[in-house]
Amino acid sequence: SLIGLLTLMGIVTKNSILLVEYIVMARREHGLSRHEAIIDACSKRARPIIMTTIAMVAGMIPITVSLHGDSGFRAPMGASVIGGLLASTVLSLFVVPVIYTLMDDVEQYFKRLFGRAPKAAAVTPSR
Repeated sequence: SLIGLLTLMGIVTKNSILLVEYIVMARREHGLSRHEAIIDACSKRARPIIMTTIAMVAGMIPITVSLHGDSGFRAPMGASVIGGLLASTVLSLFVVPVIYTLMDDVEQYFKRLFGRAPKAAAVTPSR
């Protein structure tokens, strides 16, 4: 089941990175607000994330059910991957945007806290 867990981590990471990348791209290139970019990214990335989940679950069902021969030792891997995929789909579509929002707020706070004040133009007095 450790091999299944590693595979699952790769898929979850890929989904999350693509979602955040789409949010950042929408904000920079299209000038959307943070909220609009998150809604847009989640609506456009939901279908590929769900399709990946369905394909992986469909591939793991025969392993989990042990339909062919003595494959009982692979059943835990199938079960852990199926459960992880279902949980990761929810996490990718709901929790990752929330974490992105929180991290963006933290970034904005530190920019205000440690940001440099705009330099005033040096004015030489004329006599």
